[in-house]
Amino acid sequence: MIAPMVLGSVLNPVNSSMIAVALVPIGRALGASPAETAWLVSGLYLATAVGQPVIGRLVDLFGPRRLYLVGTGLVGVAGLLGALSPNLGALVAARVLLGFGTSAAYPAAMHLTRSEAERTGQSSPAGVLTALAVSAQTVAVVGPTLGGLLIGLGGWRTIFLVNVPLSLACLVLGTLRLPKATKPEAMKPKAAKPKAHPKPTTARDEPDELDQLDAADEPQASPAPSARGVDLIGMALFTALLVSLMLFLMRPRAADWYLPVPALAAGAAFVRRELRVPEPFIDLRVLGGNGPMLATFLRQFLSYTTAYAFLYGFTQWMEEGRGLHAAGAGLVLLPLSLSGLVVSGVTGRREAVRGKLVVGSLVQIAGCTALLTMNAVSPIWLLAGVGALMGVPQGLNGLANQNALYRQADPARMGSAAGLLRTFTYLGAMAASAADAAFFAHGADTGGLHHLALFMLAGAVLLLAVTLIDRSLRDPTPRKA
Repeated sequence: MIAPMVLGSVLNPVNSSMIAVALVPIGRALGASPAETAWLVSGLYLATAVGQPVIGRLVDLFGPRRLYLVGTGLVGVAGLLGALSPNLGALVAARVLLGFGTSAAYPAAMHLTRSEAERTGQSSPAGVLTALAVSAQTVAVVGPTLGGLLIGLGGWRTIFLVNVPLSLACLVLGTLRLPKATKPEAMKPKAAKPKAHPKPTTARDEPDELDQLDAADEPQASPAPSARGVDLIGMALFTALLVSLMLFLMRPRAADWYLPVPALAAGAAFVRRELRVPEPFIDLRVLGGNGPMLATFLRQFLSYTTAYAFLYGFTQWMEEGRGLHAAGAGLVLLPLSLSGLVVSGVTGRREAVRGKLVVGSLVQIAGCTALLTMNAVSPIWLLAGVGALMGVPQGLNGLANQNALYRQADPARMGSAAGLLRTFTYLGAMAASAADAAFFAHGADTGGLHHLALFMLAGAVLLLAVTLIDRSLRDPTPRKA
């Protein structure tokens, strides 16, 4: 199962990273400013921030195979639409569709990993977790180089068209290799339990407590489990919260003062509902009592805010402020790809969550400090060196947080927990995109890069602090069902 799991899980990282070198060419071709093309980044991440926990919850309820196949098929459709888009609005819509399509594979993979680990009695499937993390990290850091080469060969539309063969490969592998019977135990019918004193059954008999428990565990022929298990109102409120918040963050100004108001209202309504319904979209009662997992979500947000601010901001600056071509900028980022790959491969089989996060945050601090020395005549070797430095936390932080989540999450909600981890990744990417749009409002010049570096530096320092004070990272005991 590893091949379809890995290939599906890299669809989002490859699309997230290839766009970094395409923003400037797309802006020139469609007459859009950096603040406008930033929606190509934010649109995908907004869709995935909502889609990952939504589809993760559906994976927990109905099994991963069908969600995997629908999602990866949607990626191919979105790729075609993007390649044929006549304007920026249509292109943003294609990216949103792409975001929803790429939201299925990672929760499905984490669900399969946990269910297989429980079936085989292997409490720590480090090899599979490493394969998922290393492949995503590798593709994320190789993406800019790949994107630059594709743009050099066929223009910016090729970075959308490449999704078609990737989607077809996922559909074939998923159909052939993913197991069909993978519904969680809570959705499977259980064998009838014998009673010591059976009673005659009549229409007036009330079910006893054991009958009620069995009935709650059995799937029904009617749509009742679907309606009970899928919190559509909670999902809608969560979506409204993220959309209104992102609309404000993308271009914060006095004229849009009202946008945080619907965000706060949607957030309050979301919390109120999730605390009251029996089958919430996000179980805030459990989540609120799981401090270590909340800390992991925060670290994921901080890690990827800095990582994506560097990926998008530094790349745009190299093309506009330093005057490099898209293909040249992609090649300059190749050392970032290589260092991230080496670090992930070397450290992947050792959990060492706390040590990886400490080293990753310290290297991020060093890389952000180095950005403050950049100017329009900085030598290429220096640009490549900073990229190589920033590749180290790329190879450490995501893998460490994934391993921490595997230990901390409720096994019955592994799919939705994995989706939430990716949601915080994309919230970080959206925050980075908003920062890039704010600091590069009038173009990606050196002054904007330095302000962006200070923003990234603050995030890296906060990541180090959150890691050092979290004592739970020293306890490797996995959470039991």
